Amino acid sequence: MNIRIQYILLLCLISLSVSAQTTGKVDLLKLGAEKKISIYNRNGGVLKSTEPVMHLDGKDDAGIAWLNDYNFTNGTIEFDVKGKDVLQQSFVGMAFHATDEHTYDAIYFRPFNFKADDAARKSHAVQYISLPDYDWPVLREKFPNKYEQPLEPAPDPNNWFHVKIVVRGVTISVYVNHNNKAALIVQQLAKLSGTRIGFWVGNGSDGEWKDLTITNQ
Repeated sequence: MNIRIQYILLLCLISLSVSAQTTGKVDLLKLGAEKKISIYNRNGGVLKSTEPVMHLDGKDDAGIAWLNDYNFTNGTIEFDVKGKDVLQQSFVGMAFHATDEHTYDAIYFRPFNFKADDAARKSHAVQYISLPDYDWPVLREKFPNKYEQPLEPAPDPNNWFHVKIVVRGVTISVYVNHNNKAALIVQQLAKLSGTRIGFWVGNGSDGEWKDLTITNQ
């Protein structure tokens, strides 16, 4: 094999390596300005005070703000999110592996349970679901305490907290506030093959997000 062919092969390998892993902070202001955020069952958009913040209002049923320029299958999703300490009115997280508004995996949080005195409520702080077949009532009934867990230490339910979701094949791990110990580790239930990703809120909930970074591997 001559030197020229070896050089071309080396460039191809480098290109494949770079394309296999892409990392970048999502420019919410640019996405908003270019109308590349599609909002389902909510009103909202990108707000800017000192930094860009994605806001969704509260309505019945789940709502999602899809990021039209981004796909995600395996890798890492990091963001800051804020809900509120109001019982049954704060469900905030991220949907991924989605094909549409009714078929996706999601990791979400119930801030009103973070520091609850009741142990059962506190154990329902972070949740994994896989729609349409595995919503939280099914998982709680059939697999109690497997797909939802408490957060220790518990974040302030009325303030921003940091989330890192790591997806490696069928394994999904969730880390909160830079804790080295995962708050939740689950195996993907439905083997969904969609690639859409978006900010997610549950029934009756509003929410805010910022500092989103998506790493595909």
